[in-house]
Amino acid sequence: MRILFVTSEAFPLIKTGGLADVSGSLPAALQDINADVRILIPGYPAVLNKLANPRFLTTISNLPNVGAVNLIIGEMPETKVPVMAIESVGLYQRDGGPYVDATGKDWEDNPTRFGILSLVAAILSDEKSPLADWVPDITHCNDWQTGLTPAFMHFMSARRTQMKQAKSVLSIHNLAFQGCYGAEWVGRLGLPADSYQINGVEYYGQLSFLKAGIFYADGLSTVSPNYAKEIQTEAYGFGMQGLLTARGKEIHGILNGLDTQEWNPATDPYLAKHYDVNNLDGKQAVKQALQNKLGLKVQAETPLLGVVSRLTYQKGLDMLLSCAEALIKEHNCQLALLGSGDTNFEQGYRELAKRFPNQVSVTIGYNEELSHQIMAGCDIFIMPSRFEPCGLNQMYGLRYGTPPIVTNTGGLADSVQDCNEINLKNKTATGFVMPKADPKALVSAIARALSFYQDESKWKSIKENGMRQNLDWTKSAKAYLTMYQALLKK
Repeated sequence: MRILFVTSEAFPLIKTGGLADVSGSLPAALQDINADVRILIPGYPAVLNKLANPRFLTTISNLPNVGAVNLIIGEMPETKVPVMAIESVGLYQRDGGPYVDATGKDWEDNPTRFGILSLVAAILSDEKSPLADWVPDITHCNDWQTGLTPAFMHFMSARRTQMKQAKSVLSIHNLAFQGCYGAEWVGRLGLPADSYQINGVEYYGQLSFLKAGIFYADGLSTVSPNYAKEIQTEAYGFGMQGLLTARGKEIHGILNGLDTQEWNPATDPYLAKHYDVNNLDGKQAVKQALQNKLGLKVQAETPLLGVVSRLTYQKGLDMLLSCAEALIKEHNCQLALLGSGDTNFEQGYRELAKRFPNQVSVTIGYNEELSHQIMAGCDIFIMPSRFEPCGLNQMYGLRYGTPPIVTNTGGLADSVQDCNEINLKNKTATGFVMPKADPKALVSAIARALSFYQDESKWKSIKENGMRQNLDWTKSAKAYLTMYQALLKK
């Protein structure tokens, strides 16, 4: 089966969040079960610099707003998954991130940048593709940046009869980001005028890339089973719950996996000492090294709480900020935080670190090495998200023997088993699940975790339960393959 995997970011080429991790790992897992996968991604400078064995493939002409772009083909540095990068100086060769400039402001031409990504994907999905020797069976799109792909595919197919074309799949990684722009972009991007209606790309007076993908895709998926249900409700549907409910039976909730080679405490190059589920001694050495590195008081018995996250309301980090001082004083614990986001949150955590210099470390920004060290060196990982489509950090915590504290939502509920009496007895308890996202529930969950932490035998068992989980992509990749096969039979 040939699969075109369309994404706006993929680790290790470029990363701003969990989408990159999925886009780096899932294609490799599909390749491992004999699928013929190619990734399609914008040719940002980092992508073109890191691509292995890059070479010119073809030119695609007559594109709205930009004329022509080149396709460069290469490989992922380690997995060797083929990657096609769209080379366009005007669209992607610029300083800043994939979505924002150096000041954090959205690129004004994002509709063009990701409209072209979507259109190129649609062109490559057609039997008249410029790649005559490689036409996909499935075109797998991811989030709003690729949402116009199914729409372009639909209208290309409608213009010609008896046309062979790939089936389209849209994976919703986070429904909160919808790619909404003014109605004038419909014509500017080459979409037909009659597509701008409720049964089309129109969404509350705007063009929505994500709505277009949800409406026109042949198949839909989300990144966890629980999230597939949640997005059909008013609380989590962000205005799209009606359309999603109408397609509810077609939505496949498939829990993300992990890159278990990248995230492996037994081999992780960023750790001071390696460890595994059969020998946890090294974890204490990693904790000591982390305390030293961050300027925290080096004490083996002091519980060290960890956070690696975007500092946003969605992630619930305002709740932790509101109760952190009381927790530190009452339980004599430490906090190591890595992340960036809301400036008020950033400032609040910086001030907390100033008040407790030996107990709180705050690093603002993105640091891959430190994220691994926090995940391994901390005793408890805190992730109190108000909603979480899947989440990967809680699974990194399980993998590294750092029990997570999470909210009963989305993929957090699907991946963490609470330390209640039944789960403890069955040896399935892996973390601490808050019934809802509020400060009182968070304080209670942390206090409960810290009480278990004092019982060395129980704590060791909880850590081992998490580390024994099968968290790789094999099961999820097979579920996607089953979904693809069902679509192709229709």
